[in-house]
Amino acid sequence: MQLRFRQLQALHAIIQTGTVTGAANFLGISQPGISNLLNQLERQTKFKLFEREKGRLIATPEALILYQEIDTVVRGIDHVTQSVIDLQNKKAGQLQVASQHSLSFGPLPGMIARFAQDRPEMSIAFQAQYSTKIQEWVMSGLFEIGLCELPLLYDAFDVHPITVNTVIAVPEGDPLTKHEILTPELLDDVPFVVMGPEHITHRKLRETFLASGFGFRPRVHSHLFRNLVSFVTEGLGVALVDPFVVEGEQGDGFVVRPFEPTIPLELAIITSRARPLSSIGQEFLEILKTELAPYHEG
Repeated sequence: MQLRFRQLQALHAIIQTGTVTGAANFLGISQPGISNLLNQLERQTKFKLFEREKGRLIATPEALILYQEIDTVVRGIDHVTQSVIDLQNKKAGQLQVASQHSLSFGPLPGMIARFAQDRPEMSIAFQAQYSTKIQEWVMSGLFEIGLCELPLLYDAFDVHPITVNTVIAVPEGDPLTKHEILTPELLDDVPFVVMGPEHITHRKLRETFLASGFGFRPRVHSHLFRNLVSFVTEGLGVALVDPFVVEGEQGDGFVVRPFEPTIPLELAIITSRARPLSSIGQEFLEILKTELAPYHEG
């Protein structure tokens, strides 16, 4: 069975936009053309790829598995296309950065904006994503610079480690805010908003409470530090978060306190060992290391 790239591109666009109309506009082809490509793909794979629900297409589990497999490939073609356009327009290069989510909500956009200020012809490719995907993208050359959580899954990077201490976000007005430092004893049986059980901060927090003999009570599980803070603001519990996601936002429904014993979060700036950085990438990497140095606790 030989699948055509255009069929896979149509599947990718439909899942991203949610409709055949959106996919057609995104790819610049007609709606019947998109429908035809989708029908061809369903016939070849012998899978039903979408269900219709209130006018929207809902991807089946089979379609979502295919989407995950082709996502990097489709983004790679888009990346090449943008590079050709930049060369045709004689643009002064492109900054390519992928980051885990909390840095993308925190200081990183400001760093990029300041870097771009005196480079009006420079284009910027920026994506927030989970750390495993960032490593794939940097290794495959889709992005020059990645910021991700450890562990690294591949021995393919030049690595600049950053270790930061996590903090506790507490609802504004909660009696816990009278304490300058929070401990397992003070948080005994207090409801927590936590990352999923597989995340390193969840595991370390559970181990810390177990070793101390005090009760650890997860109440809400989520997948982004930003979501944890939102639930804290709603009064559903306290949360252990990295310092980037709460930077500059304290007082907007929550406050932060140090936690002892400290629970570090290990991050890294990664670049591909297999290919040299562009001059723009090298310049931004040095700025990134300098500006993130104050957060480093190592």
